[in-house]
Amino acid sequence: MFNSFVRRSALLTAAVLAITPSASAFDPISAASVFSRLAVEPELSNPSVSLIDVSTGEIVFESNAFSQRKPASTMKILAAAATLKHLQPDQVFTTRVSLGTVPDSIVIDGEFDPWISMDHRVATKMKRTSFPRIAFNSLSKVKESSGGSIKKLKVYYNGIYANEVASYKAFYKKRGVTAAFIKVSDEKATSLVSEEILTSESPQVIKMLDWFLLWSDNQLSERMAKIAAKYAGNEFNDEGVAVTFAEILISFGINPAQIVVIDASGLSRQNKITAHVLAQLLYKIHSDPVLSRLIESLPVGGESGTLRNRYIETAPDAVGLVKAKTGTLTGTVSLAGYVQSGDREYAFVIIADKIRRTNSASDRARKTLDRYLAKIAAPLAIPAPESATVVTEVQIL
Repeated sequence: MFNSFVRRSALLTAAVLAITPSASAFDPISAASVFSRLAVEPELSNPSVSLIDVSTGEIVFESNAFSQRKPASTMKILAAAATLKHLQPDQVFTTRVSLGTVPDSIVIDGEFDPWISMDHRVATKMKRTSFPRIAFNSLSKVKESSGGSIKKLKVYYNGIYANEVASYKAFYKKRGVTAAFIKVSDEKATSLVSEEILTSESPQVIKMLDWFLLWSDNQLSERMAKIAAKYAGNEFNDEGVAVTFAEILISFGINPAQIVVIDASGLSRQNKITAHVLAQLLYKIHSDPVLSRLIESLPVGGESGTLRNRYIETAPDAVGLVKAKTGTLTGTVSLAGYVQSGDREYAFVIIADKIRRTNSASDRARKTLDRYLAKIAAPLAIPAPESATVVTEVQIL
């Protein structure tokens, strides 16, 4: 009789556990308590912190949230938002190189492809278009059309970056060719085209966005943000990027007055942002039908990108539950994104830009961040099938 009672009790307990949400545990009050302890950890040296419940928009906790801090690569969240706002996900950028109708000339007609790599080894490893390959093939072809030798070359160009122009000049000069570069319009470039030498096409915008968020690619994020600024009707430079970022914030009712944008990658130490502004943006992104796509591109703790090696030893229970953009500069460790906490999800921003300028201090700061996020991280419970509950009830009776 006693054994039968124990068996029925065990079945009842199992049924209750199966339908009870996991550590939904971390309601806003509990989460705020955890973050209040995080904010005073000496390893983080008085960080700027904001935590928002994305289901309600409630600010759960903030500390130094209106203090302007160096965002490091968390700035790329703004670059990603601008990319999704102003470019089409399936959009690609093409570069065509052709012999020109003018003797001893080539035409480079581009669309500011951000994917082209200036280093051939990097291009090969990352399956990117190689600038040296474009330059070598174009020079070989124009030599062939000119009888095997050439000393002077005219290059009509459109839609390529200034550093690419400089690299072409250096490439040709090293090979004994003096190149005169003439910038032309789209229409003029088309009219000067003779025989095509090669065509290069970038991956789709969404694939490039995935890459620069996942692996924190500085050049790619810079270029994508500038292209987004151009499509938004702003200048094709860092000033245009700053205007574009401000416009996105304003469209969500967020005051951009406290951010300073020097570049789109976060590489400059002169960039400034507040945890409050970035957390508010993350909250708005979460429910936006267009911008929410960037959440899929964020590194996942213990699984992918720049977070692939984190949480595994420090906080294994949180593996797969944190999606966030990392940020690192000397003396700065930042993290911004989302953490799953049972049946809730929080947007968070933590910027620790006053830590000691050593690798060991940065490592301690990262581990501290991870441990505290793990305290509120919990998987979403999956209710047991109804049939399992019914069987349990029958056995109890």
